[in-house]
Amino acid sequence: MILFKRPDDLIDFIQKKRKSIIKIGFVPTMGALHQGHISLINKSKSENDITICSIFVNPTQFNNPNDFEKYPITIEADIEQLELNGCDILFMPSVDDIYPENFQKNNFELGYLDAILEGKHRSGHFQGVCMVVKRLLEIVNCDVLYLGQKDYQQCMVIKKMATDLKIPVEIKISPTIREKNGLAMSSRNKRLNETQKESALVIFEVLCFLKENIFEINIDDLKETSMEKLIAKGFDVDYLEITDEILNPIAKAEKKQTIVALIAASIGDVRLIDNMMLNNANKAE
Repeated sequence: MILFKRPDDLIDFIQKKRKSIIKIGFVPTMGALHQGHISLINKSKSENDITICSIFVNPTQFNNPNDFEKYPITIEADIEQLELNGCDILFMPSVDDIYPENFQKNNFELGYLDAILEGKHRSGHFQGVCMVVKRLLEIVNCDVLYLGQKDYQQCMVIKKMATDLKIPVEIKISPTIREKNGLAMSSRNKRLNETQKESALVIFEVLCFLKENIFEINIDDLKETSMEKLIAKGFDVDYLEITDEILNPIAKAEKKQTIVALIAASIGDVRLIDNMMLNNANKAE
């Protein structure tokens, strides 16, 4: 695996490689890697000639400074995982590399996606996400961008940004990878103590409850019961929403439509998000 820290060095390397016919896959991360990230690396390796992973904890997408300061940093372990799984290139830029003095900030038109769910509860978050992803795509110049379904709304935001700006990249979204007990793998899980980890299992249990009962119980009652389950385990719930595929809330479940349940809730000072397709025969959960 080759490590690049300076954008210009990586750009030069890729330009030389582009003289031959190659396909590049890219997995952007903030480090603290887990099997969810590695599954994206493996998928990229199976479909591309070169796989690039970036590790960059992006300050512009943290609306809570304490969250940024406490984000887990595990660089040595991350490098070891990437090497063991055959990643070709690791890009680890500094903040000054990504946002130099002459950096021009964009105002991304994200419409309703910037005002609901994560957008509502994390002001400015998606602007920061788009800022860093656009910058990384300019540097990496990849053919395929790999994202995880756990960040469902973020995937939609990045897709909209890429489409609006006509960025020539294919975006592939892979199913959420879970622990054996159902907990969605997340870098933030490292901040949970053992008691909190046990309590966090209720998120998956609630999603399964919603999936099992989406056509049996009316949506208002489903949401009320689910909220009670989360609160009983000590969670402070930002939202528990049931929507269609493009995140419009639904009042009644129809078997012909795609239905998504999304949850964001905090236990202690750790905020977790998760989601599940409740009715979609065409997408793997």
